[in-house]
Amino acid sequence: MTQLPKVNELGFFEIRLESIGGLGANLAGKMLSEDGVVGNGLNGIGFSSYGSEKKGSPVKAHIRFCEPDTNIRDTTPIERPHVVGIFHDALFKTINCTSGIFSDSTVLVNSKKSPEKLKDLMDIQGGIVAVIDATEIALEEQTKVNTAMLGALYRILDFLDPESMKATIRRTFENKYPHLVEPNIRTFDRGYHEVEFKIFTPNKDADLTPFVRAEAALGYENQPMGGTITNPGNSFLKDLSISRAGMLPHFHEEKCINCAACDTACPDFCFVWEEKEDKRGRPQMFLQGIDYQYCKGCLKCVHACPVEALTDEREHDDGYAESNRVPHLFDLIKK
Repeated sequence: MTQLPKVNELGFFEIRLESIGGLGANLAGKMLSEDGVVGNGLNGIGFSSYGSEKKGSPVKAHIRFCEPDTNIRDTTPIERPHVVGIFHDALFKTINCTSGIFSDSTVLVNSKKSPEKLKDLMDIQGGIVAVIDATEIALEEQTKVNTAMLGALYRILDFLDPESMKATIRRTFENKYPHLVEPNIRTFDRGYHEVEFKIFTPNKDADLTPFVRAEAALGYENQPMGGTITNPGNSFLKDLSISRAGMLPHFHEEKCINCAACDTACPDFCFVWEEKEDKRGRPQMFLQGIDYQYCKGCLKCVHACPVEALTDEREHDDGYAESNRVPHLFDLIKK
């Protein structure tokens, strides 16, 4: 019989997956909860929360496991997870991914960064930080990040049988996408074997810090008169960089013929132009570069370019996008 390593006061072992649309966290949560129940004899529940169903939107998947004789009457979002799986390390820019973790919780991150660096970035007081480069694995195996993350999660959740998850993967893909079964099995195995762990001793006062639920900044007592929107969702505040799944376009100015085929194909208006004189002294628009803040890595521009002035490249943790960004709102940024 499967034994849970720890449970909360209601008898639940709780897992929360933090992601964005397009990386497969919703499906990963469904498969994980299904296998815990069907393949490992636990009682469990899994559900997701998200806004608009589009690439780049925040997604959370919640999974609860308990002993077979424990009833589940709690379907609220998980606030105090024993394990957190973070599908993209750029999520730290906009979301508090580690909210509510215990001092001995395990945090799994899809990243090329070291566990030490991630601990500082997430301000983790203690526990286990696990790292897997799921994006690299998915690109090499031509699958998605979610299967590599599931493999790493099964290394962490050692009370679950990885062979039963492989059976779940087969059931999930074999009818509609039989050609994806073996690549996803390989991706799962690589996630299981390539994940790295680092244990950090918690501060002696960490367990004494009470959990405080986040409250909305505005309520009925302090909301602006007339329903004024104080923080509009404008382009200056938007950041689509967390939507990139490992690839981004590189601009080679010396090859560019300024045909604007890339700008026509781009769904997010990432390309920055400037009016200059051509060789005959006539005004013409010249491409200056890409504002990577708004680039989600769809690579439609690369396919549209007729002269290979744009190439698809692996996005490494070297700050290329930040150092080569040409801001749309340059004058506003300078002020």
